[in-house]
Amino acid sequence: MSEENKIQADDENKLITERRKKLNLWRESNSAFPNHFRRDSYAQDLQDKFSERTKEELVELNQYAKVAGRIMAKRGPFFVLQDMTGNIQTYLDRKGLGKEQVREIDTWDIGDIIGIEGAINKSGKGDLYVRMEKVSLLTKSLRPLPEKFHGLTDQEKRYRQRYVDLIMNEESRKIFYTRTKIIQYLRNFLLQRRFVEVETPMMQVIPGGALARPFVTHHNALDMPLYMRIAPELYLKRLVVGGMERVFEINRSFRNEGLSTRHNPEFTMLEFYQAYADYRDLMGLTETLLRGLCIDVLNKTSIQYGKETYDFSKSFVRMTVKESILHFNPSVKDSDLDNVEKAKSVAKKLGILIKESYGLGKIQIEIFEKTVEENLKDPTFIIEYPTEVSPLARKNDEDPFVTDRFEFFVGGRELANGFSELNDSEDQAERLKAQVAEKDAGDEEAMHYDADYIRALEYGLPPTAGEGIGIDRLVMLFTNSHAIRDVILFPHMRPV
Repeated sequence: MSEENKIQADDENKLITERRKKLNLWRESNSAFPNHFRRDSYAQDLQDKFSERTKEELVELNQYAKVAGRIMAKRGPFFVLQDMTGNIQTYLDRKGLGKEQVREIDTWDIGDIIGIEGAINKSGKGDLYVRMEKVSLLTKSLRPLPEKFHGLTDQEKRYRQRYVDLIMNEESRKIFYTRTKIIQYLRNFLLQRRFVEVETPMMQVIPGGALARPFVTHHNALDMPLYMRIAPELYLKRLVVGGMERVFEINRSFRNEGLSTRHNPEFTMLEFYQAYADYRDLMGLTETLLRGLCIDVLNKTSIQYGKETYDFSKSFVRMTVKESILHFNPSVKDSDLDNVEKAKSVAKKLGILIKESYGLGKIQIEIFEKTVEENLKDPTFIIEYPTEVSPLARKNDEDPFVTDRFEFFVGGRELANGFSELNDSEDQAERLKAQVAEKDAGDEEAMHYDADYIRALEYGLPPTAGEGIGIDRLVMLFTNSHAIRDVILFPHMRPV
């Protein structure tokens, strides 16, 4: 520990000791953590309702309010109170309160949680306040808050101590309120279109629905391994087989992968499935959904992200995987991507490592991911993904090398993945067997063989399209956040 940090820690310990003494004195004659106070007003509601009133009008109204929250600042007789909606001042009139109450208030510290009842008025500067006429200390804060001017500036500490971050940083609070609004909109959008919200297992005997390495746990009573789900896809499609023709789940999924600005091992997705639809139907639905989300959350159809502005009012760009590679790699010819050896040569020239076992489709995707993705700034659908890397998607009728699949990109990031579902049980069985062969060859992200899912398909899955949308990345976009940890309340961190 540096000398500066040691001094800060010593100062903090002294303050905690002083606050504990105050709490112990308070315990001697009072209920230390009372739960009797009931507020009837919120800070922002009072600001909205009364901030335009003059001081004279407020005196005439003689409006009373009960407010509760955390003391964020003390400015002479004015205390700044913060609740879930915002801030409002309270005013200590020493002549209007008894000596005992004034002495009690003088022991209050920044960070304490209090309840105040009194008349609403305005200060000489025109700031709204609630007069302290009845007061209650509800929770004594033993730890001092960070100094207000600097706030909680240590980024790692903000993630580890999110509770302090939320107290001190209004922008953090706004991000998570926006996250809630986004999820609410997604849910309502689908419910209005006759989708049914469901819940599927988070612990699975066989993980499936995506190419990813799972987390493994153990069930003691059954003495068997279980896997944390990497996606709810196969269970949701089982429900479509069962006649629930439009289903969705806002789900937590888990993938045993590294941490980055875009990846957290535990994340949130929206997955939905619609019978008697194909991937083109879902592209249209996705455009409508995201455009409406912009209007609902931002009151406009464009998104400012860093220095870029993305326009969601226009029809989204659509390109095939192959077209996008050619577009962003002018030196590559169409014929260079038509056989394995030529594609390997292209990858080598581009400095992309290719394993000997990769087929043409996998090589194309490696080139796409390394040279195209980050350039997809405007809202863009990339379609016709190779069958080799799309084990659950339906083959294209005209070109079985590719599938009826899309991924949606904006700002150089994938936000959604959708496709016409593979409902041919025999084709699906063969593709899962091929995945097992890849797993046996050392690919830890390849899928397992799920016999029960094949059994479900044998009962008949109607023509169906499905899609997954990464909610964390969506929130990043809509809140102009550049790290996934900024939009997850409690992101995973290495223990200290």
